[in-house]
Amino acid sequence: MSHLTVYPQDRPEQPQLQTGDFAAIQEILSAEGIRFERWRAGHELPADSDADADTIIAAYREEIDRLIAQQGYQTYDVISMNPEHPQKDELRAKFLAEHRHSEDEVRFFVRGCGLFVLHLQDKVYALLCEKDDLISVPANTRHWFDMGPRPAFTAIRLFNNPQGWVANFTGDDIASRFPGLER
Repeated sequence: MSHLTVYPQDRPEQPQLQTGDFAAIQEILSAEGIRFERWRAGHELPADSDADADTIIAAYREEIDRLIAQQGYQTYDVISMNPEHPQKDELRAKFLAEHRHSEDEVRFFVRGCGLFVLHLQDKVYALLCEKDDLISVPANTRHWFDMGPRPAFTAIRLFNNPQGWVANFTGDDIASRFPGLER
């Protein structure tokens, strides 16, 4: 179940709000300019671990095309992480550093989960995204992503930039002070 925790940026031990109510999460994030949706596959997928990228894209083609038409995204792909991935620790460390992108960061979770943490003004919004959740973090939003020590997710990524994921790290160590995704 998706879950949102909101903290003051200087008090990670004192959450101001916690909710698992999808409509409430959507309303709170929308007020901050964050798109949060739930998608359904256009047709049945094989067992999560058996679906290849083409099958996943085909299942969500209508939603992908809708976002491309609305936002002008140029490319998309599918990324899968599992606990045996040889670079999981290196990738986790990279994503855990607070950064911005010059484009939107759009992720749709086909399986598993991940923790998107948004640093907006003087608050930190920790959003646990799970299967069927789409998040779109607007360009230049400070954030980080935690896939946990044993990552297990598949996500569709959409990009404005044909180069894909390009981060501009802030150098702030704020991410180290907030709870992460632990299983």
